[in-house]
Amino acid sequence: MQYQLTVLGLGPGSIDYITMTAVERLKSGKKIILRTQKHPVVEELRALGISMESFDSLYEGAADFDQVYDAIVDRLFEMLQKEDVIYAVPGSPFVAENSVQKLIQRADEMKIAIVFVPGVSFIEAVLHVLKKDPIKGLKILDGLQLDCQIPDPDGDVLITQVYSSAVASDIKLKLMNYYPDETPVVIIRGAGIPGEERIQDCKLYELDRFGWMDYLTSVYIPKIEENTEKYYTMNNLIQIMAKLRNKDGCPWDRKQTHESLKQYLIEEAYEVLEAIEKEDSDLMVEELGDLLLQIVFHARIAEESGHFNMVDVLTGICRKLVYRHPHVFGSYRVNTDTAALQNWEEMKRKEKDEKSHTEGLKRVPKQLPALMRSYKVQGKAADAGFDWDNVEDAIDKIREELQELLEVYKTSETGKIVEELGDLIFAVVNVARFLKVNPELALKGTTEKFIERFAYIEEMARKNGKRLEDMTLQEMDDMWNMAKIHKNKKNDKKY
Repeated sequence: MQYQLTVLGLGPGSIDYITMTAVERLKSGKKIILRTQKHPVVEELRALGISMESFDSLYEGAADFDQVYDAIVDRLFEMLQKEDVIYAVPGSPFVAENSVQKLIQRADEMKIAIVFVPGVSFIEAVLHVLKKDPIKGLKILDGLQLDCQIPDPDGDVLITQVYSSAVASDIKLKLMNYYPDETPVVIIRGAGIPGEERIQDCKLYELDRFGWMDYLTSVYIPKIEENTEKYYTMNNLIQIMAKLRNKDGCPWDRKQTHESLKQYLIEEAYEVLEAIEKEDSDLMVEELGDLLLQIVFHARIAEESGHFNMVDVLTGICRKLVYRHPHVFGSYRVNTDTAALQNWEEMKRKEKDEKSHTEGLKRVPKQLPALMRSYKVQGKAADAGFDWDNVEDAIDKIREELQELLEVYKTSETGKIVEELGDLIFAVVNVARFLKVNPELALKGTTEKFIERFAYIEEMARKNGKRLEDMTLQEMDDMWNMAKIHKNKKNDKKY
């Protein structure tokens, strides 16, 4: 014989919110077990002569709620072997009730049907208290899941599961990443429960200052209006760019094309690098924002022509990251960064359907700076096994290429000179790769060092009443050596 499992909603608290169907089922005489008896309507139901048990004991000593819910599901199916069972939960079975979701999953696996008796959720009670219509936009979030559930300041937000002031403190810190500290919020406890209901208006920074918060508590955050200072999101940036590009927007922004913006994309990328080198966090925030603006700008232009939009860009990179990290999102495992990088390259070749290693070399963008491109091309060739055995062999290649340049540099064969000079630079890049030195950054550092030493020579010459144009090369070389000594002394003072 197959016994019947019924899942029933008890409403948010007051007897006024429980349905007549639910009361009739509860009076049926079948075994009733509550997820928790910590619910205001329980005493009123017992006063009607309804006998109930609860799973409250399972909460004691459990590591987390998931462990409790798994145990509840196990117990329910054990009981179902002997008799019909009514499992009663607070509110609605389908709102913020993870135990029911786990129950449904297990029942589907076991091919067992569940009868559901709907109940009014706490959301209706909260909306009644707030006198709000959710049709204009309401996002409901689990306060214990804010690491993965993102608030939206452009709409109303309801935070549930605010079990205590300690939980509220953690919620407050996470919300401050999206809202100003002075944002007005409403704390609602026991919505719809006579004698229990409590409403508290406060500022976000005050959220954790009320010791009476418990399992019946939620927090409401109204939409941040346009003219109010706020923290912006990616959606805001997309909307701002759309406004700049529309017919009433900015004439300059409306005029731009993919081609006209190319120079700014490069400039902003290099300005980010400069901010990183300066170790200036505020400047990095600014420059990364400028770079992000260029990406959103290109996406908007493409959207207007019907090619793609920012959602496509975000979806594409997310899919790529998941696909190329099977060792994170799949069952494949790696233990070192080298193995992870090798796996990344292998997944990339599969993704691009490369039939040969040459295709991979050709795919390195020609628009990259020459040093950077040669570095990447050499690395891909090395992945195929085309590489020196050690750095000494690579250094010998520099000597070979230098000799070949010396043999032609005094001739009039310009093309040959260019070729041999290119070979020499390419060989130097190969040594840099062996030494794990980025040649682009190495040359950039040397250029900056040259400018500093040249500035020292010119300053010394000025102090001596001379102009560089009037000095001999030997005099300047002597000052150059002094500049190196001066630099070393400055470095010594740092220690």
